[in-house]
Amino acid sequence: MTIRRLAEEARLSGAVAHGGLVWLAGQVADDASLDTEGQTADILAQIDALLAEAGTDKTRLLSVTVVLADITEAPAMNRAWDRWLATGHKPARMTIQAALVDPAWRVEITGVAALP
Repeated sequence: MTIRRLAEEARLSGAVAHGGLVWLAGQVADDASLDTEGQTADILAQIDALLAEAGTDKTRLLSVTVVLADITEAPAMNRAWDRWLATGHKPARMTIQAALVDPAWRVEITGVAALP
Protein backbone atom coordinates (compact mmCIF):
# COMPACT_ATOMS: atom_id res chain seq x y z
CA MET A 1 0.00 0.00 0.00
CA THR A 2 1.14 3.49 -0.80
CA ILE A 3 1.73 6.06 1.92
CA ARG A 4 0.72 9.58 0.84
CA ARG A 5 2.23 12.53 2.71
CA LEU A 6 0.33 15.79 2.26
CA ALA A 7 1.33 19.40 3.00
CA GLU A 8 4.90 18.43 3.84
CA GLU A 9 6.96 20.88 5.87
CA ALA A 10 10.51 20.74 7.22
CA ARG A 11 9.65 18.55 10.23
CA LEU A 12 6.29 16.99 9.45
CA SER A 13 3.50 16.29 7.02
CA GLY A 14 0.18 18.05 7.54
CA ALA A 15 -1.54 14.73 6.93
CA VAL A 16 -0.59 11.16 6.08
CA ALA A 17 -2.92 8.78 4.21
CA HIS A 18 -2.48 5.02 4.34
CA GLY A 19 -4.63 1.92 4.57
CA GLY A 20 -7.95 3.71 4.18
CA LEU A 21 -7.22 6.31 6.87
CA VAL A 22 -5.89 9.87 7.06
CA TRP A 23 -3.99 11.05 10.14
CA LEU A 24 -3.90 14.80 10.67
CA ALA A 25 -0.89 16.44 12.31
CA GLY A 26 -1.71 18.94 15.02
CA GLN A 27 -3.12 21.97 13.24
CA VAL A 28 -2.76 25.49 14.65
CA ALA A 29 -4.13 28.82 13.49
CA ASP A 30 -2.38 30.71 10.71
CA ASP A 31 -3.35 33.93 12.53
CA ALA A 32 -2.32 33.61 16.17
CA SER A 33 -3.73 37.06 16.96
CA LEU A 34 -7.29 35.66 16.78
CA ASP A 35 -9.20 34.73 19.93
CA THR A 36 -9.92 31.09 20.74
CA GLU A 37 -13.10 30.96 18.68
CA GLY A 38 -11.35 32.57 15.71
CA GLN A 39 -8.31 30.30 15.95
CA THR A 40 -10.60 27.27 16.10
CA ALA A 41 -12.49 28.38 12.97
CA ASP A 42 -9.16 28.96 11.19
CA ILE A 43 -7.93 25.48 12.15
CA LEU A 44 -11.18 23.80 11.09
CA ALA A 45 -10.90 25.46 7.65
CA GLN A 46 -7.36 24.06 7.39
CA ILE A 47 -8.66 20.62 8.33
CA ASP A 48 -11.33 20.88 5.62
CA ALA A 49 -8.60 21.66 3.07
CA LEU A 50 -6.32 18.82 4.20
CA LEU A 51 -9.15 16.30 4.19
CA ALA A 52 -10.19 17.45 0.69
CA GLU A 53 -6.61 17.07 -0.54
CA ALA A 54 -6.59 13.54 0.90
CA GLY A 55 -9.88 12.75 -0.86
CA THR A 56 -12.25 12.79 2.11
CA ASP A 57 -14.14 15.27 4.29
CA LYS A 58 -15.20 16.07 7.85
CA THR A 59 -18.19 13.71 7.67
CA ARG A 60 -15.66 10.85 7.72
CA LEU A 61 -13.74 11.99 10.81
CA LEU A 62 -13.41 9.12 13.25
CA SER A 63 -11.57 10.74 16.14
CA VAL A 64 -10.45 14.26 17.06
CA THR A 65 -8.25 15.60 19.84
CA VAL A 66 -8.55 19.28 20.75
CA VAL A 67 -5.77 20.79 22.83
CA LEU A 68 -6.51 24.09 24.56
CA ALA A 69 -3.88 26.26 26.20
CA ASP A 70 -6.60 27.26 28.69
CA ILE A 71 -9.44 24.80 29.31
CA THR A 72 -11.73 27.63 30.42
CA GLU A 73 -11.79 28.63 26.73
CA ALA A 74 -13.67 25.41 25.85
CA PRO A 75 -17.01 27.26 25.35
CA ALA A 76 -15.38 29.59 22.78
CA MET A 77 -13.80 26.63 20.96
CA ASN A 78 -17.13 24.78 21.03
CA ARG A 79 -18.96 27.71 19.39
CA ALA A 80 -16.72 27.39 16.31
CA TRP A 81 -16.81 23.59 16.50
CA ASP A 82 -20.63 23.48 16.66
CA ARG A 83 -20.96 25.77 13.61
CA TRP A 84 -18.53 23.56 11.64
CA LEU A 85 -19.68 20.11 12.68
CA ALA A 86 -21.76 18.26 10.09
CA THR A 87 -25.13 17.16 11.47
CA GLY A 88 -25.18 13.43 12.12
CA HIS A 89 -21.41 13.03 11.72
CA LYS A 90 -19.93 13.57 15.18
CA PRO A 91 -16.47 12.01 15.62
CA ALA A 92 -15.21 10.69 18.91
CA ARG A 93 -13.54 13.67 20.57
CA MET A 94 -11.26 14.44 23.48
CA THR A 95 -10.47 17.95 24.74
CA ILE A 96 -7.49 18.56 27.01
CA GLN A 97 -5.44 21.45 28.35
CA ALA A 98 -1.71 21.60 27.62
CA ALA A 99 1.01 24.14 26.96
CA LEU A 100 1.38 24.74 23.22
CA VAL A 101 4.73 25.38 21.51
CA ASP A 102 3.92 29.04 20.73
CA PRO A 103 2.26 30.90 23.62
CA ALA A 104 0.15 32.85 21.08
CA TRP A 105 -1.57 29.63 20.00
CA ARG A 106 -4.72 28.94 21.96
CA VAL A 107 -5.86 25.78 20.17
CA GLU A 108 -4.34 22.78 18.38
CA ILE A 109 -6.45 20.08 16.73
CA THR A 110 -5.52 16.66 15.36
CA GLY A 111 -7.58 13.73 14.18
CA VAL A 112 -8.10 10.62 12.09
CA ALA A 113 -10.52 10.29 9.18
CA ALA A 114 -11.61 7.44 6.94
CA LEU A 115 -11.06 7.55 3.20
CA PRO A 116 -14.03 6.66 0.97
